[in-house]
Amino acid sequence: MFLIKNLTRISPTSSSIVTRFRSTGSFTLASRFCTASETQIQSPAKIPNDVDRSQYSGLAPTREGEKPRVVVLGSGWAGCRLMKGIDTNLYDVVCVSPRNHMVFTPLLASTCVGTLEFRSVAEPISRIQPAISREPGSYFFLANCSRLDADSHEVHCETLTDGLNTLKPWKFKITYDKLVVASGAEASTFGIHGVMENAIFLREVHHAQEIRRKLLLNLMLSDTPGISKEEKKRLLHCVVVGGGPTGVEFSGELSDFIMKDVRQRYSHVKDDIHVTLIEARDILSSFDDRLRRYAIKQLNKSGVRFVRGIVKDVQSQKLILDDGTEVPYGLLVWSTGVGPSSFVRSLGLPKDPTGRIGIDEWMRVPSVQDVFAIGDCSGYLETTGKPTLPALAQVAEREGKYLANLLNKIGKANGGRANSAKEIELGAPFVYKHLGSMATIGRYKALVDLRESKDAKGISMTGFVSWFIWRSAYLTRVVSWRNRFYVAINWFTTFVFGRDISRI
Repeated sequence: MFLIKNLTRISPTSSSIVTRFRSTGSFTLASRFCTASETQIQSPAKIPNDVDRSQYSGLAPTREGEKPRVVVLGSGWAGCRLMKGIDTNLYDVVCVSPRNHMVFTPLLASTCVGTLEFRSVAEPISRIQPAISREPGSYFFLANCSRLDADSHEVHCETLTDGLNTLKPWKFKITYDKLVVASGAEASTFGIHGVMENAIFLREVHHAQEIRRKLLLNLMLSDTPGISKEEKKRLLHCVVVGGGPTGVEFSGELSDFIMKDVRQRYSHVKDDIHVTLIEARDILSSFDDRLRRYAIKQLNKSGVRFVRGIVKDVQSQKLILDDGTEVPYGLLVWSTGVGPSSFVRSLGLPKDPTGRIGIDEWMRVPSVQDVFAIGDCSGYLETTGKPTLPALAQVAEREGKYLANLLNKIGKANGGRANSAKEIELGAPFVYKHLGSMATIGRYKALVDLRESKDAKGISMTGFVSWFIWRSAYLTRVVSWRNRFYVAINWFTTFVFGRDISRI
């Protein structure tokens, strides 16, 4: 990487060195990168005026004899499933993402209370697609995409610096033959004041780490001598906004943690800690009515209080509902669904009715060549006559698998190069079949709904058997054998020794 970094920062007087590398072929890695000076000479109009030209370079277009380049924006369910299935004998793969791992989101709530360790739900991208760390033309860049130039087949990116003032973000661009936008979505706040500043979301590993540290900090602070009773109750009041599967599963994990671990290890505060779940409508709206009633009953038994209401304002120590009720909190977790990200909104591409990138039945963006979109950032255009699919992991994974097979088919038909797949027969369009929904609610109980829709016939069950099915299903769905081993060991040690309550 040190050598690559120096190559990309070569001065204008040294550009001939790169030319010699290319002409001799003795250093093929150098030919894949264009320096800032080359970029300026070849296409000065393509670099924005407000960009420092001395810090702008990137991956040059692929040449004859090189494999076509597929650029994947994002490392979520859709992007990682696509990278896993892409044929690296046909393509070079370049991934651009602000994280170098995939998060197994169904088990993320378990990490907040110590049931699982954080590494158990994080799968490195280099393990999902080994070519990224082995092949000379495949790369992973820890960066965000800032702009798409579809006419030039380029994406403009900016590296992450983790908030360090000593490092300047490095701007670069990547030329693609095929582009897959799989950048996901962001948490919906509905424009409510104070949510971004005071609430914690539950979408990334660092969110789970923040929740865990905040929860354990409040437990320890509440036991401090001299603290008032009102402040103690506030610190120990955990509020979850959003009654979807994520909010319900986190509430169930939290209630389990309180009943089994807090009562034993924080006996001074065991009667003061409470969990409140706030939802504007019905919790678990995608599940059968019988399952929803069972979930509410079991959560109430676990000490979770259910409040129906709409949050109007969020302050640093309390939130206000639409009826004027003030709810003090020590920990606020926001889980009200997702919406289009600021990056998706900034793209000059057609959008579906919900604001996602508009696609056709083959995951293509119809208005531009060689651009595909999958996962939570995409949705069917109205012209297709299909409804937008829900933002679920199984939808994103299925779309990633389909598009990987489609790109492999295009590559085998010599359509992998830019603007070369217009006449290729794509085959059957993508069809989504819902496999069912599952959610754990704590106390070794879960919900399993295997019907295609709420109105369809099929299997739905509750209780311990459902909890066993839930655990078995997700254990088999964990990406690697390494992480399956981690998860199984974590579950076993938690069962025998209890949850880890260290605040690290």
